[in-house]
Amino acid sequence: MAFLILIFSALTAHAQNFWVEAEAGPVWQGKNEAQIPSDSGTRFSIAALENGAHLAGRVYLGYRLSERHELRALYAPLTIDVSGRPDQPIQFQGQTFSPASNIDARYKFNSYRLTYRYVFLNDDSWTLRVGATAKIRDALIRVSQGSFSAERSNVGFVPLLHFSGAFHVNANIHLNFDIDALAAKQGRAEDVALTVGYRPSELTEFRLGYRTVEGGADGGGDVYNFAWLHYAVLGVQQSF
Repeated sequence: MAFLILIFSALTAHAQNFWVEAEAGPVWQGKNEAQIPSDSGTRFSIAALENGAHLAGRVYLGYRLSERHELRALYAPLTIDVSGRPDQPIQFQGQTFSPASNIDARYKFNSYRLTYRYVFLNDDSWTLRVGATAKIRDALIRVSQGSFSAERSNVGFVPLLHFSGAFHVNANIHLNFDIDALAAKQGRAEDVALTVGYRPSELTEFRLGYRTVEGGADGGGDVYNFAWLHYAVLGVQQSF
């Protein structure tokens, strides 16, 4: 969060090129499987323990360097707490959890990103951008049962490709898409949003739509975790 505050302070001196976007809504786990260690632990489903809706949100800070060059920073915290009875004993981080009673599980995946993007098309019908994103993930999985608890946390860097844009239905209505994604042998990450935007003025846009975040990693004996999350999102973007 500190690096977003620094960016905010630096950019407000040129507020005419600055924008803020806030987004919030419920999120559901379509899939969330973990196995830690991945060569000796038990693979189990965090989503199967309790698959209800959880509240999530994110904040973007953006700056237009010029007509075609932009920077955008993201803070997207996510914590999902669930409780349920597993259908088998679970070996997790050297601790054994019994199916005789409920376990509590926490899945945390905070995302911090900085994106550079280039506007290669901007006309009456389309705005299209391409770029690259530097992502820092702050992840944690914790399992508890009674007085026993075990957890695994990880902070790491993930490079992503960026593609975003909008189809301008008219001056007020826009169909928006936003993608950060990359796949490699060790794992993959995709963050895709599709929204309908309504612009009551040149500087303000309200958005309603769907976001999906999918990905994970197989650490080759260390960590296995793949999740697929579904968001219903309501957002607003304010330019200055």
